[in-house]
Amino acid sequence: MNNNKKIGQLSAREERQLQAARKLFCEVGEQLNVDLSVKLWDGSVIPLGLDVQSDLLLIIKHPGVITSLLRKPSLDVIIRHYIKGMIDFEGGTLLDVGARLAFKHTRGRLKNIPKRDIFEFGRTFLFAPTLKPGQTRGFAGDESGDPGKRTKGDDKAFIEFHYDLSNEFYKLFLGEHMVYTCAYFTDWDSSLDKAQYDKLEMICRKLRLSKGERFLDIGCGWGGLICHAAKYFGVKAHGVTLSTEQYEYAKAKIDKLGLEDRVTIELKDYTELEGPYDKIASIGMAEAIGVANTDVYFSTVNRLLVDKGLFLNHAISRKAKKKKSRFNSRPEQRALQKYIFPGGELDDLGHTIEALEQHKFEIMDVEGWREHYQLTTQLWCDRLTKNREKAIEIVGIEAYRIWVAYLGGVSLAFLRGSARLYQTLASKNPKGPTKLPPSRADLYK
Repeated sequence: MNNNKKIGQLSAREERQLQAARKLFCEVGEQLNVDLSVKLWDGSVIPLGLDVQSDLLLIIKHPGVITSLLRKPSLDVIIRHYIKGMIDFEGGTLLDVGARLAFKHTRGRLKNIPKRDIFEFGRTFLFAPTLKPGQTRGFAGDESGDPGKRTKGDDKAFIEFHYDLSNEFYKLFLGEHMVYTCAYFTDWDSSLDKAQYDKLEMICRKLRLSKGERFLDIGCGWGGLICHAAKYFGVKAHGVTLSTEQYEYAKAKIDKLGLEDRVTIELKDYTELEGPYDKIASIGMAEAIGVANTDVYFSTVNRLLVDKGLFLNHAISRKAKKKKSRFNSRPEQRALQKYIFPGGELDDLGHTIEALEQHKFEIMDVEGWREHYQLTTQLWCDRLTKNREKAIEIVGIEAYRIWVAYLGGVSLAFLRGSARLYQTLASKNPKGPTKLPPSRADLYK
């Protein structure tokens, strides 16, 4: 179908499709009443609210998009159509659209749409020519990280798929510290760079790092934390990563800062390390191991840590469910594994604490950072959007669209509260004094 055809040039079927789409979206607008509009393939715009003021548009560029979704309604089909540009946004991003819908309870409201209009819409599109979304950039192997088949080689492939995209690409939105985890905002108006500095500082303070201590960062990324800990707290810092790009960047950073005598880094699986270490941090790494590997994870930390040593586990968390089914079964989790984080899986805070205690740790403190990560990912999304042309030049249009949607989607998940983030501080072998201060006052000096 030529999307530039005028109404008089359309076939009878094409005219029926337009009329059915317009009518249904008008009904949707009456029920949702949001400051948003839908733009159809012929250029017509349907407001989804009674008094739409913004220029924000959700664009459907071909009627076959609707047909394909009716025949195979899935999040994966939506994502692939978006990646190919057949579903798009104008006047804003996915983050802007989602923010308008975040608290609208859409499912209940849409039940009020007349059944005859839904039937007519379905009848018009269901048997019309479809537009297949096609294949796009996704993990080529088994992205679920099946615990019965997962190997260390799989772990390396999972990490490289995500992190070895391009250091230059990540520089476009991460900021000067190249830290790819939740920032800590001592003020909600703080810049991202200041908030990331304050996060590194807070981690070091929670661990009560002191000069000469042996400090390990599991999944050290581009080396931000190990360099900060050595430079400002005088520790002997060691980091491990499975990403070649991160390893090369961190090595260069260590040399540039003149920290070769205090900071080391290895391209190695954390389970292969030898200790001991006085303090250990794992910042945004636990999500990559899979829930089935929790025992291996915490037993390894226990083996590497000295008695009375402190361990800080910083991880995205999901809400606890009554049924203990694997989180991987959810469509959004499968999509995240396929296009962004193969092998990744979220655990709930209760199970994390239970597992720590089972591995002879005492929980010293737990702090929720949900709002901090919502703002962090929002700022990342904004930065990447502003650097659109440069990002496309580096990684291509499809990877850019995947990442900007991912960052916006994560920010929305934290806004809605369907995802959380916790920093859990634990001490190994809880017997006698812990040597911690009697209050948290030293963290905020």
